[in-house]
This record gives sequence, structure tokens and C-alpha cells, in this order.
Amino acid sequence: MDRLSNTVRPYAWGSTTAIADLLGVAPTGEPQAEMWMGAHPGAPSRLTRDDVERPLSEVIDADPAGELGTATVEKFGPRLPFLLKLLAAGAPLSLQVHPDLAQAQEGYAAEERAGIPVDAPHRTYKDPQHKPELICALTPFDGLCGFREPAVSADLLAALDVDSLKPYVDLLHAHPEEAALREVLTAVLTADPEEMSATVAAAAAAAERLGAEHAPYVGLAHHYPGDPGVIAAMLLNHVRLQPGEAMFLGAGVPHAYLSGLGVEIMANSDNVLRCGLTPKHVDVPELLRIVRFEAGDPGILRPEESPSGEEVYDTPVDEFRLSRYVLAPGAAPRDLTAHTPQILLCTAGRAAAGDLTLGPGESVFVPAGEDVHVSAAAPGAGVAGGTIFRATVVA
Repeated sequence: MDRLSNTVRPYAWGSTTAIADLLGVAPTGEPQAEMWMGAHPGAPSRLTRDDVERPLSEVIDADPAGELGTATVEKFGPRLPFLLKLLAAGAPLSLQVHPDLAQAQEGYAAEERAGIPVDAPHRTYKDPQHKPELICALTPFDGLCGFREPAVSADLLAALDVDSLKPYVDLLHAHPEEAALREVLTAVLTADPEEMSATVAAAAAAAERLGAEHAPYVGLAHHYPGDPGVIAAMLLNHVRLQPGEAMFLGAGVPHAYLSGLGVEIMANSDNVLRCGLTPKHVDVPELLRIVRFEAGDPGILRPEESPSGEEVYDTPVDEFRLSRYVLAPGAAPRDLTAHTPQILLCTAGRAAAGDLTLGPGESVFVPAGEDVHVSAAAPGAGVAGGTIFRATVVA
């Protein structure tokens, strides 16, 4: 197995302290949003083979079957199907959805035929892949996920007592669920910008007066004044994850992360359609085609422990599988040998993976079929035990 060197992405919404604190290093003073672990071409992890540092993507390209295993290559092609991240939100991320596989393939092909460069700011589909994802909290983690019941959203908007919101309240009461959600989101995203800016300001002022239940929207309006995404966010479920809890985000589900540190895993894709809370391109017609206008409980995932001590976060996709091992000092090593590729990430304490010792934020790539056992590393500096997240695929 190989120790990984990983890139930290300095997006503006990133926390200035969370990733540095986990790594045990001094903050740089700049936002640090995501640390990427994988073979994504935007920032592939690096490893050293035969005394030469190389990108993981290059290593896989040189021997896909050897690194990924034949079953993975046959099912997903000669590429690592997932991207693992540490995600540290110090400010809200954009309100967004992801396409399903058929929608991604169709949209990508259409933009290729239109000759739109992949790096163009108005390009929507960067690749022909879908992007299901899972976020697992390492600290208390706030987010928005999926539509509330229309009547609940209507009550929330009505409580603000803002005249320009009253038509939305009426629509939410007057129509069946799908039609109500579609009509209101469409109206919000296509409203006159100046009128919407005034509505957002009035709604934020009212939310601040009302207190706790409306508090998240005050923060959104502070970060994105006048943005229609602030009103769109009021249609969604507010979720708070406790450490160890997770949330799965499937195709067409509107969502946004608000604050906190977590381990995120996703299919290896860049396809994002934004609803708001962003200065980036918003393609309203395509967004409305992709969104699933279904209300429901966002569903908090808790890991299911197997007899081997592996705590698995069950999801309905094969491109990734995330699990966790909480390693007690002196316990027998856990055998993680598999026919699929793996990335192991330590998030607490100290863990031994083979002959390598990992501290918080350190990770390794394990090629398919390579023997690997993990255990708590020898205690040091008052640290006993360790926690390892295991990322792999279902093949």
C-alpha cells in the first residue's frame, strides 16, 4: 500500500481552522474547504513508487487491472470510480442538485455537440457520469436536504409575514405536492432580481426577529444577500448531523451544506446544477428538468456494525462503499484485504495499516488484492486507539 499526499482546495466557503486542527498543523489563515483523496484529474492524490512521486491517476492508467482489480475494471472501466474528501464548511455551499446517469450522459453529449468547452463557465455537464454522494459528520454538521412537505414550508413562509411571499404560501396550499413545489421553485428562480433582492432582505429581517427555527436563513442571507437561493432554501429540510451520522444525496435531490467538518465520498464526477447561494452559472430550465419535486424525510444514516467490527454506511449505489473502524488499543488487527481498490483515512487517534502509521488526516491507497490489516497504533502523546474510514467500491 502507498501513503497518499493530498491536495487541499481553498474554496471561499471553506473553514480557516477545521482541516488544520484535524491535521494538527497551524492554520494558514486562508479558507481550506476540501482535501481530495483519489484519482480525480482536477487534483489527484500523489504517491511514491520506486522512489518517484507520481499522481495516483497516472499509476492507475499504467495498470488498471493491477491497481483496481479485474472486477472493478469490468464494472466501471479503467478508472477509480469514487472520490473521497475531507470537507470543512465554514460558510454555506451552493444549493444544488446532481443528475442521474441517463441525464448526465444526455446532457454531456448535447453540450459536446454544441461545442461548449468543458471548462467554460456556462458549461453544465463536465462528464457523462452521475454524482451520488454521502457526507458523514466528524463534528456537528448542518445541511439542507430534500423538500419539506408543502404545508410545512407554507407555514414557515407565512410566519415571516412578508407580503411578497404570500403568493408562494397560496401556491403551496392550493396544489398537489409535485405541482406546488415545482411552481414555487420556478417562481422564486425566475423572479425579477430587484424584487427578489427586496424579498430576501425582508424575509431575513423577519427570520432574525423570529429566532431559532428561522436562524439558518439569516446566515444564508448574510452570506448571499439578495440571492433567490435563500427563499428556495426555505422549501428544504434543515438537517443537523451528530458525529458519526451521515446523509446520502441521490440524483435530483436539492441540497446544501451549511457548516461543519465531515468525510464525504461521491462518484467520481463534476456534474452540479445550482439553484442559488452562488455567484456561479445557474441554468434554470435544465435545473427544473433535473430536480425531483418530492417531499420527504431526508433520512439520517447511522452505521450498521458487522461481527468483524466494520461499521457500514448502507447506500443504494455501487460506485462507492464507506465504512468505519473504531480501533481499540490491544485489539486484534482487522483484516481489510479485498478484491477492490481501497483508500483508508485516519480521522482520530493513531492507526497502523500494515507497516505504516497514520495520524488524523493521513491516508493510504491499497491496490486490489493487496494484504492489509489495521489496528490501533502504539499509544503516544496521550493518544490511545484510532478511527479509520474505509472507502472502496461494490464490484
